[in-house]
Amino acid sequence: MCGIVGIVGTSEVAAQLYDGLTVLQHRGQDAAGIATTDRHRLRVHKGNGLVRDVFDEASMQLLEGKVGIAHCRYPTAGSEGADESQPFYVNSPYGIALAHNGNLVNTDALRREVFEQDRRNVNTESDSEVLLNVFAHELDTQKALTPQSVFRAVEGVNRRAKGGYAVVCAVLGLGLVAFRDPHGIRPLVLGKRTTPTGDEYCVASESVALDVLGFERLRDVAPGEAVVITARGELHAQQTAPAESTPCIFEYVYFARPDSMIDDISVHKARMRMGVTLGEKILRLRPDHDIDVVIPIPDTSRDSALEIANARSRSSASSTRSRWNSRVATCCSWTTRSCEAPPRARSCRWRATPAPARCTWLPPRRRCAIRTSTASTCPRRTSSSRTAAPRPRSNRCSAATG
Repeated sequence: MCGIVGIVGTSEVAAQLYDGLTVLQHRGQDAAGIATTDRHRLRVHKGNGLVRDVFDEASMQLLEGKVGIAHCRYPTAGSEGADESQPFYVNSPYGIALAHNGNLVNTDALRREVFEQDRRNVNTESDSEVLLNVFAHELDTQKALTPQSVFRAVEGVNRRAKGGYAVVCAVLGLGLVAFRDPHGIRPLVLGKRTTPTGDEYCVASESVALDVLGFERLRDVAPGEAVVITARGELHAQQTAPAESTPCIFEYVYFARPDSMIDDISVHKARMRMGVTLGEKILRLRPDHDIDVVIPIPDTSRDSALEIANARSRSSASSTRSRWNSRVATCCSWTTRSCEAPPRARSCRWRATPAPARCTWLPPRRRCAIRTSTASTCPRRTSSSRTAAPRPRSNRCSAATG
């Protein structure tokens, strides 16, 4: 699990990348890094620790450029050393910096291919550096640097790399490249912002980064899709592999912030629905459970835990209404037209008084007030007696009109 951000702007982007990483800090707290490009030079600063610890005023001033990418790391592959913090960089072809969120499942085979066939060296145990060299080799075989050549290179990456990956790259001489694996396992969202000097674009792991930076969320990058945004702000997109969308459910359960939108689904609402479903299952399997309190662990389960508790409350309230309705039906004889069943029996009140049995219907408030000394004093009629002539007033319920 990691957080990635990429921006193509009309002004310096380092400060915006820093803010974007801060919002995505929950996705990785072990390391952070930023890479920016300014014409024909690429600048990288990265290290272990939180975003606020890795960057200071001096390092931020060195990150010049209007195109940049950023990464915050949670190590799921490789070691926790500073040399495996991202973005990674290679100088051939052209100069490419890459930040990656996900995991490859054929890393060992790819590492051998990269060394034996592509003649490239991988210095770390990170699968992200392997992915960078695969992309660099595929782009090098195109013998050109255009959006179409990048799309063909990503097609080669999709053929060779297996697993989940959402990637942002800064390519010298071109701009920003972003692509997602054909299964859409890891999220990637695209945003746009219009300024007096032109359009600016941003891609990020979660939509909350776009919200904080003032970008309008356009859409999610589709599974198997690649996006190229040139340094001049031109957007190009193409499907590079057949989409077989199978997103990671853990993004909705744990990884993402609740105010994010992933694949046009609200993470907050998804967690609420999970809580409702789990609460209904508990009531179905253990209707007489003795659960007193629901505790969310970890904190991301708070939305679901609240709905589980609400399901228990609704069940208790429903059981209470059922018991009241049962008592009302037992006492109130519905045997004559003058004492009809109240339309809303759940609003009836039970009152035990020494008065004789009578059922009083009060239309203005639509309530049924029942007064009786004992249940035996309330008459009971069979279905056949409903059509018979009514008994004297003293032996039956009377319907009052007031």
